[in-house]
Amino acid sequence: MFYYTYIIQSQKNNSLYIGYTTNLPKRLKVHNLGLSQSTKPFIPYKLIFYEAFLNRIDAKSREIYLKSGYGRKTINKLLNKYL
Repeated sequence: MFYYTYIIQSQKNNSLYIGYTTNLPKRLKVHNLGLSQSTKPFIPYKLIFYEAFLNRIDAKSREIYLKSGYGRKTINKLLNKYL
């Protein structure tokens, strides 16, 4: 089983949301159906980046890092041409 850290972008206001999951297609669907309170106001979303990990701790650690100040800089570097 893989664990995924992902970044989705709101098509409404271009805001980013960072999370982790074991089922990426299902989680994206949950976001776009408005079933997640934190993302509901900004639906629809599109997946713009993800990474796969072999264990939950690594995926969660990456999520926490990407949500930090240095993580935001990393996101900007990774997605420089996209953003």
